[in-house]
Amino acid sequence: MSGIDKVVLAYSGGLDTSVIAKWLQETYDCEVVTFTADIGQGEEVELARAKAQAMGIKEIFIEDLREEFVRDFVNPMFRANALYEGEYLLGTSIARPLIAKRLVEIAAETGADAISHGATGKGNDQVRFELGAYALSPSIQVIAPWREWDLSSRDTLLSYCEEHNISVEKKLGTKSPYSMDANLLHISYEGDVLENPAAEPEEAMWLWTVSPESAPDQALYIELEYARGDIVAIDGEKLSPAVVLARLNQLAGANGIGRADIVENRYVGMKSRGCYETPGGTVMLKGHRAIESLTLDRELAHLKDELMPRYASLIYNGYWWSPERIALQSLIDSSQAYVNGKVRLKLYKGNTTVVGRESANSLFDEDIATFEDDAGAYDQADAAGFIKLNALRLRIAAQKGRS
Repeated sequence: MSGIDKVVLAYSGGLDTSVIAKWLQETYDCEVVTFTADIGQGEEVELARAKAQAMGIKEIFIEDLREEFVRDFVNPMFRANALYEGEYLLGTSIARPLIAKRLVEIAAETGADAISHGATGKGNDQVRFELGAYALSPSIQVIAPWREWDLSSRDTLLSYCEEHNISVEKKLGTKSPYSMDANLLHISYEGDVLENPAAEPEEAMWLWTVSPESAPDQALYIELEYARGDIVAIDGEKLSPAVVLARLNQLAGANGIGRADIVENRYVGMKSRGCYETPGGTVMLKGHRAIESLTLDRELAHLKDELMPRYASLIYNGYWWSPERIALQSLIDSSQAYVNGKVRLKLYKGNTTVVGRESANSLFDEDIATFEDDAGAYDQADAAGFIKLNALRLRIAAQKGRS
């Protein structure tokens, strides 16, 4: 790749991207601009500034994107009740389009020729970053060091750091730590003993949640208030989107909620085992489905459920900025006009249970649904004709010997 004078690097300050910053300087003889996004990863992002400065980097962007992340990415995704392969709440996937967006914006602001990221050539994140970048800036150049260099393992990265005097946190002696990714929605763990799908994760690995066995013996009841499908208050207290998620992380994590151990199908073709903690997101999904059960028309709710796996796959595979995801989002968002009200949940030893829901926009009619005298609100005799009409094709098939 030629003509590279300046590169914007998605920079965490961790092992991989610290090596990449130095490698870009040496390999391309270019100026490096670092971009560090605070999306709630729970680490002191300002440490990245000192590390970047130590490598001679002059343009350093550190931005608090927590509210934008939850408002414009997490909340729209949860309106769809998105789950990938029935289990994964897409915590890593949904952060990548925001980072890609800011990468190309900073490249334009600083006159950079290219962007760079620390995703490996085996993973999904390379696809997510680059599809997002190309969708937003078609002519941008992308440098993916893991697809170019000969540093083939974390041990070789650690050796590179020693040779170039780059400080590395979270070193476990000479052994590489788990590969971890965190943001306000989740924290993920890959590598090390997890590469054996039969091995149980060690309890010390989990950082955000207590084990269900160690969770309090007293259940915690909480009330979530929804407006157009988004949580706007917890226990009557109005909160911003990012604060809502942070509060739910704390409440759910303290009650052992949100752990997942998954073998998933990566977009690049391989199966991968990962462990995830998504405490607040687990509660959000349960609560949102509960308020929708009360306020959504049956066929609209079923249509959303049919579309959800496609929507989830689009996010997992990196197509957040695609026309099909945007079109689906319009439908999903329009469905949320009456998704307003309150849901009461019980959090207890790893479980989230719905114990009540109410809404001024409820489609539940007690006069019709009751098992007691409905005073003529529903004529049960009508059901006979309904059943016969729906059975007509089945009866004809049976008469023709096709049953």
